[in-house]
This record gives sequence, C-alpha cells and structure tokens, in this order.
Amino acid sequence: MNEHSRQAERMRLAESDSPTAPWRLWGPYLAGRQWGTVREDYSAGGDAWTSFPFDHARARAYRWGEDGIAGICDVHGFLNLGVALWNGRDPILKERYFGLTNNEGNHGEDVKEHWWVTDGTPTHSWMQVVYRYPQCEFPYAELREMAKRAGRNEREPELSDTGALDENRFFDVRISYAKAGPRDICVELTATNHGPDPAPLHLLPQFWFRNTWAWGRDDRKPTLRASTRDGWRRITAEHGALGRYTLHVEGTPTLLVTDNETNEVELFGAAANPTRYTKDGVDRYVIRQDATACQVVGPDDTSEPGTKVAAWYSFDPVEPGESVTVRLRLVEGDGHLDAFGPSFQDTVDQRKAEADGFHQTDLDPKRAAVVRRALAGLMWTKQHYRFRTREWLDGDPAQPAAPTSRKNMHARNAHWRHFDVADVISMPDEWEYPWFAAWDLAFHTVPFAKVDPAFAKEQLLLLCREWLMHPNGQLPAYEWEFGDVNPPVHAWAALQVYRSEEVKDRKFLAKVFHKLLLNFSWWVNRKDADGSYLFEGGFLGMDNIGPVNRSEPMLGQWRLEQSDATSWMAAYSLHLMQIALELARHDESYEDVATKFVEHFLSIAEASTQFGSGGRGIWDETDGFCYDVVSRRLPDGHVESQPVRVRSMVGLIPVLACAVLEPWVFEELPEFGRRLEHLLSRRPELQRFVSRSGGGAMLSLLDERKLRRVLSRMLDEGEFLSPHGIRSLSAAHREGLEVQVADQEHRMGYEPGESRTPMFGGNSNWRGPVWFPTNALLVEALRTVEEFHGGKFHVELPTRSQRQVTAGQAADELVRRLVALFLPDHDGRRPADGKRIESTDSPLWREHVTFSEYFDGDTGEGLGATHQTGWTALVASLLTDRRHTGAVGESIV
Repeated sequence: MNEHSRQAERMRLAESDSPTAPWRLWGPYLAGRQWGTVREDYSAGGDAWTSFPFDHARARAYRWGEDGIAGICDVHGFLNLGVALWNGRDPILKERYFGLTNNEGNHGEDVKEHWWVTDGTPTHSWMQVVYRYPQCEFPYAELREMAKRAGRNEREPELSDTGALDENRFFDVRISYAKAGPRDICVELTATNHGPDPAPLHLLPQFWFRNTWAWGRDDRKPTLRASTRDGWRRITAEHGALGRYTLHVEGTPTLLVTDNETNEVELFGAAANPTRYTKDGVDRYVIRQDATACQVVGPDDTSEPGTKVAAWYSFDPVEPGESVTVRLRLVEGDGHLDAFGPSFQDTVDQRKAEADGFHQTDLDPKRAAVVRRALAGLMWTKQHYRFRTREWLDGDPAQPAAPTSRKNMHARNAHWRHFDVADVISMPDEWEYPWFAAWDLAFHTVPFAKVDPAFAKEQLLLLCREWLMHPNGQLPAYEWEFGDVNPPVHAWAALQVYRSEEVKDRKFLAKVFHKLLLNFSWWVNRKDADGSYLFEGGFLGMDNIGPVNRSEPMLGQWRLEQSDATSWMAAYSLHLMQIALELARHDESYEDVATKFVEHFLSIAEASTQFGSGGRGIWDETDGFCYDVVSRRLPDGHVESQPVRVRSMVGLIPVLACAVLEPWVFEELPEFGRRLEHLLSRRPELQRFVSRSGGGAMLSLLDERKLRRVLSRMLDEGEFLSPHGIRSLSAAHREGLEVQVADQEHRMGYEPGESRTPMFGGNSNWRGPVWFPTNALLVEALRTVEEFHGGKFHVELPTRSQRQVTAGQAADELVRRLVALFLPDHDGRRPADGKRIESTDSPLWREHVTFSEYFDGDTGEGLGATHQTGWTALVASLLTDRRHTGAVGESIV
C-alpha cells in the first residue's frame, strides 16, 4: 500500500474540520426511519406510532425529514438518494425498512430486516452497506401476527422464523458510495442471487426532495427533471439553496417522475389530491400497473418538473449465483462528460484502497475487522435531524390546526419551545432510535474521537448550544420527552475526547466547560430538592432497573434519593474539577473553580455515607453496597428513610466517582493545593475520601475499604460478573425478591435477556443484561485506581477464587470478556449471535457482525436494537486501548 492511500483520508479530514466543510456536504444523513417519530406525530393523543404508521409512509409526505434504505442526502436534508427494490411478489415497493411498533412487538419496537454497514470513512468518501432482500413476498402480516401471539417471556419472532430466508432465497444488495470529489459521488448497486433458483429483481434507485413547500411557511418548490436526450439517462435537480445537481443513471432504465406529496384520496378519503402525482406514484405504477400514477419519460424526451424520480431497472430473472449491477453518478452542475468511463471504477478502487489505509492497524485480523465494522456503523448513524418545537406545537398555516391538547402546559415538550435544530447528529440506532439521546451521544464521541475528533467535539458542543440546551441549563434527553433526565456524562466524554488528541484543544475544552457550568447548576437546583447532596435524577437512562418507575413521583410524600444520581453528580463534580485544572494550567482564573468542584464532591461524598436524624446515605454497611433510599419528613420534623435493597447497577455507579490528582497539580497550581489542605484540616472527616501517594492524590466516593467490598460483589460470578461483562442486576436475584418501597411491596428479579415488564415500552432491559456504556465506565474506573496505586491495589478475581490481580488486570479481564462477544469461539460462533440466524454455519451469515443494544447476562446473545453502533461501538475503543497490561485476547483468570 502506497503512502498516498494511507494518508488520503487523513488529508481530507484536515480540510474538513467544520461540519459543513465540502467533504462533509454529502453523507449517510438520510434516516433509516422517519415514520413513528415524535416529530411526525400531529395527533391529539400523542401516540407517535399510530399517528404516522409504516403503512402510511409510502404515500404520506413527512414534515421534518425523510427515510430510505442505505440512502444519502446533503447536510441540510434537502436532496435525497436511496434504494428501492421489488421482487415481483411484494404488495408494495421495498423503499424503507419494516419493523413493529412499540405496541405491536412483544418487547416493544423491533426492526424485522437484515442489513449491515460494512465499511466507511469519516468524510464519507467511501461507504458500503449490504441489504438482504427476501425473494418471497415479504411477510408483513405474518410478522405482526407472530408478535401478537408471543408473550413477554418469549423470544422476539424474527424474519427467519417465517421461512422467508430458507435455502438462502434472498438477494444481497451491496450499495457502495465513492466520492470522486466533495460534490461528485459514484454509486454502485450490486445484487447477488444466493438462492437455488432464478428469481426476478427490480432495482429502483430513487432521487427526491424533502417536502418543504406544503406547510404554508415557504412555498418555494425545487424541481427534478428527468431526461433521456442525447443517449443519456439523467435527472437534473434545481434547488434554491443547493443549486443544480445532475444524477446520471447508467443504461436504459425507465425513468418515472412523481411528486413527494401526500395521497390524501387513498389515505384519508379526500375527494381529490392537491397535486396530480403523489409520493406513492412509483409504487402504484410498478406494482399496481396504474399508468396514470406518474410521468414516464419516453425516448429523447424530458419530463415536466417533479420532486421525486425513480430509475426502474428490471432483471428477470437473475440466475443462482449471478450478480447484476446498477451504476449512478451524482455531480454538481450540469453533470459529467464521461460519467461511467474509467474515472468511475478508478474512483471506487482508489477510495476502497484509501479506506484500507485509513483503518490499517496492528491488531490481528479478527479484532481489526470488529473495530472496522463498529466504526463503519458508528459513522453511518449520523443523521440530519430537523425539529422546530415551536412550529410543531403550534401547527402549520397550510395544515389543520394543532390539537388543543398541545396547548396544555403539561403537553409533551411544551416547555422546550426554544428547541430549534437542523444539524447532523449521531443517533443511537438507525431504525429503533432515529433520534438523539444525550447520554448515548456522549458515549458515541469516544470512539468517534479515534477517527474523527473534529466531529466528536462538534457533537459535544452541539448539545450545549442555545438552540438545544434549555435556558435553565438542562440538556435535552431525547425527543419523546426532552425534559427527562439522562446521566451527566458530558464532561467525562469531553475529557476523553480532549485527552485522545496529541495536540490539546483547550479552546474546545473551555467552550464545553462554560456550558456545563450551567448544566451543573441545573442539577444542583432541580435534582437536590432539600440541599442534602443526595440527588433524584429520575430514570437516568436505565429504564426499568428499579422496582418502581423512577421517573414518576413517589406516593405519600416519599422522596427517592438515588444511588446512581448521587454518584453521577459526584463523578460530574470530579470531571468538571479535572477540566478546570487543565484549563488553569494556562489561565489561573480557573483555579478557584476547580476548588469549588472539589468542595462539592466532598460534600456529596460525606452525604452518601451519613446516617441519623438527617437521613440515610446511599451506603449500606450491613451489605457492603450502595442502594437507592426512600425518605420522607414526618410531622415532628424527623426524617424516616429506608434503603431499596436491590443489588443493581445503581450500586456500582459509585465506583465511577474517582479521579487522580497528578503531582503536576500541586506543583503548578499551589493555591489549589493549599485550599484543599485547608478544607481537609478544617473538616478532617473528609480525609477518608482523599488518598495520597508519590506527590499526588486520589479522590474517591468510596474509600478503599468500601471500594473493596463493592468490587467483591461486582467481580463475583454469582452476582454481577458474567462471562461477557458486568451485569446490570445481580444474578443473586435469580429467584426474585420482594422489596418494600414507600410502604408498598414490589417484586422483581434477575432477567438476563429481554424485558418482561412494559416499563418504558418494554423494549430494553436493565434487570440483568450486560450494557456497554456502563461497562466501559467501570473499566475506566479500574484503570484510574491502577493509575494511582501503580499495581499495589489487588482484588480477588473472581471473588472467592483466591486469585489476586491488580486493578489494571481486572480492567483487562473485563475488556476481554466484553470484546469476546464479537469474536468467534472454539466452535467458530460469536456469543453475541446467540440463537439467531447469524449463528448458523453459513458463511453468508458468519461474515457479518451485529452490534446489539445490550447482551444477555448469561449467554451473551445480542438483544434489543440490532444496529446499536452508537454506544456499542465502544468496543472499538476497548480493542485499541493501549493501557491494557496484557494481550486483550488472553484471559488472566
């Protein structure tokens, strides 16, 4: 491999440190699902899934975005290019991925298709996706019926359970994008028949504008004109902001022109449609043979203006093992004089080689493949996210009036009228979570920093910008309810991203720090109701982890003081302290701020251990663990409190609240050191949270004795330590337990797999499975302990094994168990594939790695969302972390 191939993508990145830089203008920003989102919900009852269902999506214009299969769009979300298919049997064109809604799935929403992002580069100079399309009629009704019959204790029915994939009767459609330049994109679609018989296939790449003109706010309408003149098939796009683009289509496909407008006659029984052609025009023309549904561009002709065009390629049949290819080229301006000449293949070959050079690593091939796939999926889940809450709440002038329910002060997102975003944002999952989530996004930036630090920093700053952050300092949680609360991990992520670069970006660190000061104040003012330094964040992203819904108020004046909320805030204080100290090295005005966060941390630490008339802390000496606490103030002024004795991840979060003060802190910032010493001399009871060694110190919510007790449970294979990482609930609760919370009895237990409760939709489970984000944080905490103690802090791993290892070796072992989920075992199977079709012996399935939302606490099978190369992409960071003390693939136990 030559030096240019190794450096080309890095050179493009150097030219593209702005989110709107030319090389970033086009990317995978088209959503995998727009229907069923809050943005498209204009119902009175606020049921997004039924307000805009899948069955409407083919014929109803979206208000805020678009969706498609393996598609791309410009950074503003105006012009879109995606893939549509038809196998000659389906009742509708395959234009978007199908899945069950929250009410249809037996474990909440669930996509029922197979596709994999196989490669990519951060400027999107090269991208590749494989979509697996059945040759039989797609079993839409059967999948819905199977899920309806299945209970919460049963597995989710999958596409393979219908027989649709038997005997490999499917097409693999490989979609490749290679940029010859920032505004010159070569597109190749190659479909391969893997079945035993010939089968028909229709490929219909589609080119369309997002509907921006039908809402009464901007009546300017872009145009698409399809032409067959001069022996070319091409589509010319004209847009007021984008200018002119030309899409060349190779060969002689039939060009079909329609409009991205709602078919109001078919969907809503209107007497007539406002436009002649509608969004489903191509579908009706191809499948229903409705000759009036769209314009057909004849020989040597040019169409009238439209806003959606398809190029219809028909292959009937495709022989077994045969592949067919369609090529397109999207170019700014009037087009390319030799669109499919040698430059096309040269571009594809060169960009693929440059991607190889960019991802080159000294990892062994199996681990390198996992890293490359994880990063490719992470980069693909960038989406253009547009949502103006004020307009959504009030309704549009050219549409029916907004329901009166939206005028209620308690309506969804009613207090977020300032929210006004139109940016590319990293999403948790392309289909199941096609909207940002605050703590997910923070975790995404850590692996992003490996390949695209500019984007990672931009994302962290974006969530703090005035058009997203609430004026009171709260960060928006996610679109279902911006006012919900996610864990405050933004400062941690900012530190990780900052430290990952050789040339430190202090300007970025200062910008994010100033905004997080507002967010920290919001937490203190809103989530510590009585100033006790014990916090009540809400569900904090861990959905059903408790016996009660932690987002709802307690009954009878009871208050829930949360072990995790309190510990997150202790960790938040330390992270902001570390940022302030780093900034103080170059600006002494930050030194006092660092002292403020030390004091706040120590106050939280003291409160977390207190007992007595003032209340109970989260630490429980009897069990050697941390619990949530419920408390209430009695008429006589005394406080009654009781722990919620469920051993879960909320009791492990205190481990995360630790930070090392390196010797340079006391050498370069003596005033900080003097202030800390003065505080400790004045309040000697706080000394237990500060350890010293070699001129440095470590601050920790748990002193060494308590940390050892918690770690003994965390590293116990009968409790938290699974073969695949740390469980979210102790396996000691396998038989279930009854726990009293606020004068009421509740029952819950260890559930290693799918959720058995409907809490938070029932589509995720924190009562036993392994989750990557919290595991990655626990690994980081053990590394911090190792950093301070220098190999002198030992733990038993596993508990009761009498095998002593250092904290760093314990971190290595957790990493080994986590990354092994994606690596073939002695039978050649990946634990994460579980019992799904991916675990079969077929190389067609074995070649693809699935990155799930979470993993069975016993078997390691991937569960939940199936394209969670958001935070599960942290596996790339774990595999490439140079701090491990031994080989990642070798067990030390």
